Amino acid sequence: MGAGKTTAIRCISDNGTVSTDVPMSGGPIGDKTSTTVGLDYGTCEMAGGQRLKLFGTPGQERFAFMWDILATGAFGLIVLADNSRPDPIAEVERYLRAFAGRIGPRRTIVGVGRLDTCPSPGLDDYCAHLQAAGFVVPVIDVDVRREADVRLLLSVLVSMAETEPVIPTN
Repeated sequence: MGAGKTTAIRCISDNGTVSTDVPMSGGPIGDKTSTTVGLDYGTCEMAGGQRLKLFGTPGQERFAFMWDILATGAFGLIVLADNSRPDPIAEVERYLRAFAGRIGPRRTIVGVGRLDTCPSPGLDDYCAHLQAAGFVVPVIDVDVRREADVRLLLSVLVSMAETEPVIPTN
């Protein structure tokens, strides 16, 4: 929760967004006054002409039923982390475990935000911990308010799919 999913989709979307943000029932947490209870949706066109549909899921586990719905047929998964949280690596691992059966590891990337103000843990710490937990995924620094950063996340995800080996079905 609060890692920037809504902001990232608003930042990159070509044609506006659909959002289901509502005021937080327990009041604001820091500068966060609303939370996603359904989904965020937007679209963007990549440099190669691919048009991507972007879905942001609610971060709270009580909305896990939405994870199932939105993961069905998904091209890939971007997990965003807020490095200012008390244990952001554990949160990322929790989401990777939750989505492992829904998406699989092939098309997954982690974007870590707020490294500029909270440099620890670093990207190497994420990689080492996640690899020890069985997740070998790209981990990159991202500012979800910057279109170039969000576009980089999407570009890496698309290029992961382009480099997947094709296994014949016969």
